[in-house]
Amino acid sequence: MKKDKYIGISKVGEKGQIVIPKEVRDMFDIKPGDSLIVLSDKKKGIALLKSEVIEDVTNNILGGKND
Repeated sequence: MKKDKYIGISKVGEKGQIVIPKEVRDMFDIKPGDSLIVLSDKKKGIALLKSEVIEDVTNNILGGKND
């Protein structure tokens, strides 16, 4: 059975880097070299999106093809 939720802790390293837990990388099929978009709001927090999400939305708006 696939999990659709995860709660965990990531520490911020000296260079500001975080490790995305393996369970989350697997859940979202995040591979080395993938691009992630960082969305942030000082009151609401931080969100990470795979760049393909924005590409799909853009293609839908502009009438392009989804790969």
